[in-house]
Amino acid sequence: MTSVSELMETMEYGPSVEDSAAVRDWLARRGVFGHFIGGGFTEPGAPFDTRDPATGEVLAQVTQGTAEDVAAAVAAARQAQPAWAALSGSQRARYLYALARHVQKRERFLSVLETLDNGKPIRESRDIDVPLVARHFYHHAGWAELRDSVLPGHAPIGVCGQIIPWNFPLLMLAWKIAPALAAGNTVVLKPAEYTPLTALAFAEICQEIGLPAGVVNIVTGDGDTGAALVAADVDKIAFTGSTEVGRAIAGRLAGRATRLTLELGGKSPFVVMPDADLDAAVEGVVDSIWFNGGQVCCAGSRILVAEAVADRFETLLNARMARLRLGPPLDKSTDVGAIVDPIQKNRILSICKAATDAGAELVGGAAGNGCFIAPGYLRNVSPANPGFEQEIFGPIATLSTFRTADEAVELANNTRYGLAASVWSESAAVATDLAAKIKAGVVWINCANLFDAAAPFGGYRESGFGREGGRAGMLDYLAEAPVDAAEEPAPAAPVATTTGTGRPAALDRTAKLYIGGAQKRPDGGASYAVPGGLAPLGSRKDIRNAVEAAAKAGKWTAMGGHARAQVLYYIAENLSARADEFAARTNRAEVDAAIARAFHYAAWADKFDGANVQARPGHLLNVVNEPFGVMGIGCPNAQPLAGFMSLVMPALAMGNRVIALAAPDDPLPVLDLYQVFDTSDLPGGAVNIVTGPRDDLARTLAAHDEVAAMWTVGGDLAAAERAAGGNLKPVWAPAHRDWCGPQAQGEAFLRHATQTKTIWLPYGALPEGTGSAAY
Repeated sequence: MTSVSELMETMEYGPSVEDSAAVRDWLARRGVFGHFIGGGFTEPGAPFDTRDPATGEVLAQVTQGTAEDVAAAVAAARQAQPAWAALSGSQRARYLYALARHVQKRERFLSVLETLDNGKPIRESRDIDVPLVARHFYHHAGWAELRDSVLPGHAPIGVCGQIIPWNFPLLMLAWKIAPALAAGNTVVLKPAEYTPLTALAFAEICQEIGLPAGVVNIVTGDGDTGAALVAADVDKIAFTGSTEVGRAIAGRLAGRATRLTLELGGKSPFVVMPDADLDAAVEGVVDSIWFNGGQVCCAGSRILVAEAVADRFETLLNARMARLRLGPPLDKSTDVGAIVDPIQKNRILSICKAATDAGAELVGGAAGNGCFIAPGYLRNVSPANPGFEQEIFGPIATLSTFRTADEAVELANNTRYGLAASVWSESAAVATDLAAKIKAGVVWINCANLFDAAAPFGGYRESGFGREGGRAGMLDYLAEAPVDAAEEPAPAAPVATTTGTGRPAALDRTAKLYIGGAQKRPDGGASYAVPGGLAPLGSRKDIRNAVEAAAKAGKWTAMGGHARAQVLYYIAENLSARADEFAARTNRAEVDAAIARAFHYAAWADKFDGANVQARPGHLLNVVNEPFGVMGIGCPNAQPLAGFMSLVMPALAMGNRVIALAAPDDPLPVLDLYQVFDTSDLPGGAVNIVTGPRDDLARTLAAHDEVAAMWTVGGDLAAAERAAGGNLKPVWAPAHRDWCGPQAQGEAFLRHATQTKTIWLPYGALPEGTGSAAY
């Protein structure tokens, strides 16, 4: 027998396996699971197996959902929604509070069930996932109570379809169900086919607390079931999963007026600066890429290390990696558990092979028997290597070096994703500077993979749009205050011509496009007849030129809110000085509204603040409203001047650069604004104006990779949304309204002109009594 002194020398752990008898008894009693619809479990249908990935053992059989099952669940949710929404916020809060309490009462059971079904180590299920599940329901119980006072004028969306992945099955359920219920919606949730069991256990909890029938419905199945839910009569789809599937969902929903939020893939940078605490950074790698076996969308899978410390860092990393324990997930001493399924294991290994075939060297990462892969990383990886580009979604990172901070930022942003990043530096100035420059929805400074219900989580670019958690997450489950919508007049098809209606001026004047701060003739050299003369007939080439000019106008985004406000005030001042001239082209009401919009959003430019939110102790959590960058805006075909200013001014106030498609039937009043902009210190390229066939131009604009967000009023919304789905940019379609009235301005426009970045910054010592790793 090994002596205590020998154990102290080796620090070897003996087995300490969590008892799974209670979970296995529950599974045996339940037999084949049906769906949870309308407050009860249905009779089982065609079954499929769910297995323990660590052993291959069949744990249970669940029902493959059909389109008919999904329709029944949606009908139950639809029937329950009015009564659920009619409850007071306090009443809904009590149900959410009860859900949190019952999760805590069954935390050991849920932890073991999650580990058996998913393969993650029991320490992660027990200490992180389940406590965070309870935290989300507690947090959103508070939002249910406060919704009407904190978010006045907002209302539930209706029935929400929710599709979650297999890497955090119960936690993803809580992320989606908690805010939906707090807002007054009902839900139909489809768990991943690999990991449905904790969702079905949660359904039992819903029964235990007496949640009204139909408020939560759970339909199990594979991708076909998810596709049936996307096609169903729901008011919102919330999806977490791969970028490819998210793109397909966006295309399927184009033109349906169904709200959509997407939390998709990532290839997150883990940046280690020369002055970083290297020992702490190595522990950060463990928490970032080897947590949950690397099956984390925001894992720091691209380790970028300053060349000056790379050798020392890699030595420490190898020593730490060698001490990680790969083994049975139910063993409390296991650091890295099983991959969720053989299909996923084979995918990881195939990407590693492609990376090594392309010249990379794999350190560690050996495949074990069953669904096990040891922690590892790829070195000597070029930015074009498949291992650097593709989301491996396993315990394999890449390691590259850089020399300067600018190079680190360039490498960090050299990806189509933008979900998360981790920055390590002992200098707060350096760390926060990098956090501001890296294009990601979440940035951890000197920490990694921290989550909280109060912290908005979501991505930029092809990592999706929308947020989960906190105020931003609640707003994504609420409908904005209704407006008095009006039908927009359909534009006439522009016909190229050389004659117009004529102008009373003594000298003829040629209207031109406004691109890059200068008047430009349309690329095709054609014009079309409009009231007052001829308008330039823009084309795809003109859109390309306008986007290029906007992309180069980063000076506008870099200006502070106060500086942008001064320019907008100046625009209002100069437009006011020429009010009579513009009124002769439109009318006095439109001119007054245009001046008011510039003045209103000048006031907002330095006041649409982010927030420091209460999350884990010992961390500053700053939620920042950032501009998208380059935005496309399709303006309404009525009230051309007021409509243009009502949409362009809020986008400018937040620091975006804009390509605006003016009202196709009457664009000349908008083209005349170039003189106002040129005399108001607006940098060239901050506003670009293209005229012509709006639907055709909007499709081109929405499809452009450099355009990060798209607004459009009227027209062929479905075509614009399909085009925008190519690189998964959000599309907002505000209802046509009286653009001279009070409903044509407000915070809703500012919210849609920004995306939130959540920055975590640890400070001080962790207070005593802060509980588990989740708090």
